[in-house]
Amino acid sequence: MDASQKLKHMILLKLAEWDGKELPLITAENIDRLYDEDDQKWDAINELRGGEVETGLPTPYARYFEVKAVAAKYIDGTWVGWNYYYGGGKHSNPEAIEWIDEAYDVAVKEEEKLVLVREFSKIAVAQEGGAA
Repeated sequence: MDASQKLKHMILLKLAEWDGKELPLITAENIDRLYDEDDQKWDAINELRGGEVETGLPTPYARYFEVKAVAAKYIDGTWVGWNYYYGGGKHSNPEAIEWIDEAYDVAVKEEEKLVLVREFSKIAVAQEGGAA
C-alpha cells in the first residue's frame, strides 16, 4: 500500500472500532473502493488529521495557515507522514485542504534515553535570637 492508502486504512479501522464492526480483508487493490463507499467517516478523518506525533520535517509555506509535519504509526509498524494545516482565523477552513493524497512514508529512528532532571530551590534559614 502507498502512504495515502495506509491513511485510508487507518480511518476505516477507527470507524470499525467505534462501530464495533469487523472490516473485510483490506488490500492495496480494494482499499480505495472500500474507503469511497463509506460516507460516515468525517469524525475518523478529523481525529487522524492532527497526527500522533510532530516530526519536525520541513513543511510547505502556507500564507493563511500554520503548518506542521505530523505522522502516525501504521499497523505494520511503518510510519506515514503528512502536513497538518490549522489556524487561519474565523473564516478559514483548513480541514478542506487535501492532505491524504499528499501523504508520504517516513523513516523513524527510535532511541530510548534516560533523563535526569534536577530542580533547585532555596531553603529558608531561621534566624536565632529574634529581631535585633
